[in-house]
Amino acid sequence: MTPLLTPANTPVGHPLAGWQPPPSPSHDTLTGRYCRVAPLNVTSHGDALFNAWQADAPSRWVYLGGRPFDDRDGCLEWLSHRAISHDPMFMALINLERDQALGVAAWLDIAPEHGTIELGHLSFSGQMARTRMATKALHLLIDHAFSLGYRRVAWKCDALNAPSQRAASRLGFRFEGIFRQHRVVCGRNRDTAWYALLDHEWPAMARAHRQWPMPDNFDDTGRQRVALSVLTAHEAQGA
Repeated sequence: MTPLLTPANTPVGHPLAGWQPPPSPSHDTLTGRYCRVAPLNVTSHGDALFNAWQADAPSRWVYLGGRPFDDRDGCLEWLSHRAISHDPMFMALINLERDQALGVAAWLDIAPEHGTIELGHLSFSGQMARTRMATKALHLLIDHAFSLGYRRVAWKCDALNAPSQRAASRLGFRFEGIFRQHRVVCGRNRDTAWYALLDHEWPAMARAHRQWPMPDNFDDTGRQRVALSVLTAHEAQGA
């Protein structure tokens, strides 16, 4: 978009007519095909999450701070601290068929005054990763943010975390760049890759999200016919 010019010929951004900051994300439960997204509750979700994470290889946690938990009490203590946090605000991701929490996600860097919010702290168990449930859970969270009135949903990850970068692109997030030497994690340097979705981009991406899990996009063995990444790329070209 071409910037506006002040009388002094200085470029500035366009005004936001009628702009009102959105509310903070609510603790409402979000329900869709395959999953439910609910505020993290240790009593309701703790044991299920601990059990689901036990089957995961340690490599799944390399980019999440060096866990997993090998003891139930340590896991429940970690979850109890996250359950009362407001930023990040953690949500449990629950499989509808089994009525069992299989992962968590969180809102963070919540800035209603700017209309920006980040989706992160994705700790999916192996039972949930790369499933239609995982995609639907992320869709519900993204859609909720834009329905509240946020202008930008961000996604960031270790620049060496190729699976997370592929997931962001697959969902329709656009790569914005690398923050070099952004953090120190477990005594190691971390460069951070940034992605984002904007409000005017979401309707096209949401169409792809809704189209992908339809039964006719999967064969009798459950294999997808058209990848979500193909659908979101197609919608991005037409936007």
